[in-house]
Amino acid sequence: MEASVKKKYVKLQWRTLIVLMVGYICYYFLRKNFSAAIPAMESSLGLSKVQLGIFLTLNGIVYGLSRMVNGLLADRYSKKLLMSLGLALSCVINLAICFSPRLNGFMHLLDAEGKATLGLVYLIGSLWVLNGYVHGMAYPPIAAMMAHWFRPSELATKQSIWNASHSIGAGLVIALCGWILSRFGYGAWNLCFIIPAVIAFFGAALMFTTLKDDPSDCGLPSVEEFDREEGHAEAAGSGAAAVQEQLRGDRYKKFISRMVFRNPIIWGISISDFCVYVIRFTILEWGTSFLTQYKGFDIALAASIVAASELVGGVLGTLAAGWMTDRLMKSRTLRTSAVFTLGATLCFAAFWRVPAGAHWIWSAILIVASAFFIYGPQALLGVSCSQYATKRASGSANGFCGIFCYGATTISGIGFGWLADKPGLGWNAVFVVAILFGLIGAAILFSCWRLPANGYAKAEKVLEEI
Repeated sequence: MEASVKKKYVKLQWRTLIVLMVGYICYYFLRKNFSAAIPAMESSLGLSKVQLGIFLTLNGIVYGLSRMVNGLLADRYSKKLLMSLGLALSCVINLAICFSPRLNGFMHLLDAEGKATLGLVYLIGSLWVLNGYVHGMAYPPIAAMMAHWFRPSELATKQSIWNASHSIGAGLVIALCGWILSRFGYGAWNLCFIIPAVIAFFGAALMFTTLKDDPSDCGLPSVEEFDREEGHAEAAGSGAAAVQEQLRGDRYKKFISRMVFRNPIIWGISISDFCVYVIRFTILEWGTSFLTQYKGFDIALAASIVAASELVGGVLGTLAAGWMTDRLMKSRTLRTSAVFTLGATLCFAAFWRVPAGAHWIWSAILIVASAFFIYGPQALLGVSCSQYATKRASGSANGFCGIFCYGATTISGIGFGWLADKPGLGWNAVFVVAILFGLIGAAILFSCWRLPANGYAKAEKVLEEI
């Protein structure tokens, strides 16, 4: 391969990675702003934890279903169009939530004390559920695009770098919203929606104008051809080249069925990811709430701790997990995920048992450590779906897994909202349930320790059979 072509290839790989990170950071600006605003919306609008938990649960369920639908679309249609459109629509929805109380003159949305009526509850809840759908237009196309631009032997490292966008986006928006609420008071909760929406609009424009779905759109060879011309042995074997062929009609459906819906490895990954997301969402969705209400911290400190768990723990955890997978685990993502899931669960249990009256720094360290470990499997189980279903079905596999991931909001959303509000149970019950799910997820992943690094050999056999 000519030096100029190689230079262009590497340059476009990094450009794709960086733009995908920026775009997903913007997505998180419009997703985790709601979690950061929960204490303020409770206080200003009189919403209960159960009502807020219902919003989070329905948002997560719809998001998971959307990931499945858009995963199927991402394997067949323009990936950059799906991502850009989803982010633009989310901007509109967040602006609608921001200004929804001002519709009180047309509808009875606020009572005499300025608290939310059921009308406003239903309006905000419906908008947030719709936001869940458009957010499902992001990850499956990204996972598919990553699998097309990076070879399997480096995918764990590169996707872990990209996955830091989760933590950067969540950490920045939580810190931003924490500053807004501490500076202007809980009555300024609507600024937690309008400011991120304005920022994210530019992210949507950036993705649409700069991204390419795969190397062929730039006149470059596929990643497998590039790898062979560079003289590297492809870890996926000959099966990687086999899945390059275009599958259509019944043959395509049979391939997706065998590699995704009837693949026991994808089912195991999905169930364990459900457990991982219970702990992740407990920290991310309810962190500011249980740190203020259970630990007694003020909102600024609580928001700072949750932001640090994302910006420090989450970013370092994803990078460490990717490095560990490709360098120490020979690209076996499930092994790293097992170790990290157990670590996250133990750290979260230790946080729960920090004695009352202990300095806040101990709680902060353990929350950051738990986030460090939980973002390992959060990043790598998506890579696992791409590896075991192969890049030809990566969007579908990640969409299928997404149903389980965000089905976890049935536990972390309304379930934990109900437990936290229940006399005699409260936050202690929330911590116990989250820890149990963490242990179950770790056990499933450890049972997969001896599996091969990817599913390309299986895919080759499936192509011969169909």
